[in-house]
Amino acid sequence: MEPAPQQSSGFTPNLKILKEPLGFIKVLEWIFAIFAFGTCGGYSGNIEATIKCSDDKNVTTLSIPFGYPFRLNRIFVEVPSCGNQSSEKVILSNDYSAYPEFFVTLGVFAFLYCMGALVVYLGYRHVYLENKKLPVLDFIFTFLFAFFWLVASSAWGKGLTDIKNAVSTENVFKNFSICLKASVCRIGELTAWGRLNVSVIFGFLNLIIWGGNCWFVFKETHWHKKGEDQNRDPGEAETDRK
Repeated sequence: MEPAPQQSSGFTPNLKILKEPLGFIKVLEWIFAIFAFGTCGGYSGNIEATIKCSDDKNVTTLSIPFGYPFRLNRIFVEVPSCGNQSSEKVILSNDYSAYPEFFVTLGVFAFLYCMGALVVYLGYRHVYLENKKLPVLDFIFTFLFAFFWLVASSAWGKGLTDIKNAVSTENVFKNFSICLKASVCRIGELTAWGRLNVSVIFGFLNLIIWGGNCWFVFKETHWHKKGEDQNRDPGEAETDRK
C-alpha cells in the first residue's frame, strides 16, 4: 500500500478564507488600522493671533504652528511688547506627545500584525489548522490588541481634549504678559480638528472590530474544539469515528 501523500507545508494560496469572518474581519482590521494612525500621525495645525497695544494703532499678527506629536513645550513664541520694551519668548504649553505616539505606534503594529496574519491565512492555512499553537497565539494577540485599542483610544481622546484646551484663547494668552496689560489680544484663524476627531473614532472602531474578532479566532483554537467534542452526543462522536 502506498503511503498517503503528505500535504505541502509551503505557500498554498487560498482566497476562500476572505469569504469567511476570520479573513474578512482581518482585512477590515488592516484597513481601519491604516486610517487610525494615518489620521493622527503627520497632523499639523496653526494658530493665528493678533495683538494690539492700547497706545499703538499697529496690529501684530502671530502665526504659531504646531502638530504631531504635540510637544507644545518645545514651541517658542516671539511675543512683542508695547512701548520700548523688548519682545519676550514664551513656551506655548506642556508636552502631550505620550497620547498620540502610543496611539500611532499601536496602529502601526496592528497594521503589521494584520499583514502577517493575512499571509498565514491566505498561504499557510493548512499549517495554521494543523498547528495548535498558531491559533492560540493568534487569539492572544487579537485579545491584546483589542485591549490596547481601548486604552490607546481612551487616552488619545483625553489627550486631544487637553490639546484643544491648551491652544484655546484663554490658555494661549495667559502666558503672554502683554495680554495681561491694557492690550487687545485675539485668536484669529484656528486650525480644524476634524481629522484628529476622526482618528479617535477610528480608534474605537478598531476596538469594536478587534474585540468582535476574538470570538472567531477563538473558534479556531483547540480550546473551543475540545469543548465542542465534550458537548457532543456520545453516539454522534462514535458515528464520526466509524
